[in-house]
Amino acid sequence: MAERVGVSEATVYQVAKRFTESAGRVEEVITRRKRASPPVPAKVTGDVEARVIALACSAPPPGYERWSLRLLEKHVVLTEGIPELDHSTIGRVLKRGRFVLT
Repeated sequence: MAERVGVSEATVYQVAKRFTESAGRVEEVITRRKRASPPVPAKVTGDVEARVIALACSAPPPGYERWSLRLLEKHVVLTEGIPELDHSTIGRVLKRGRFVLT
């Protein structure tokens, strides 16, 4: 059966098992199942992204020549309205916005 349909034997087994568990209700077996829990909301929204980029565009704090990802990470924590972000997340935000730290 698996070879004829073009799937693995494990897939055939899982479909047969779901069919048996659903008491023969085909609709339950072939439709997508709803998630048990809602998806986790993203920490980085458009507003957060814009604020991080604006912070990176601003002048660095006294004693620093330029922004680094770790320095931005420290200042994001201090900025109200922006959730705590890891330096690697900040780097991805800047990269997605085509912003380069210089």
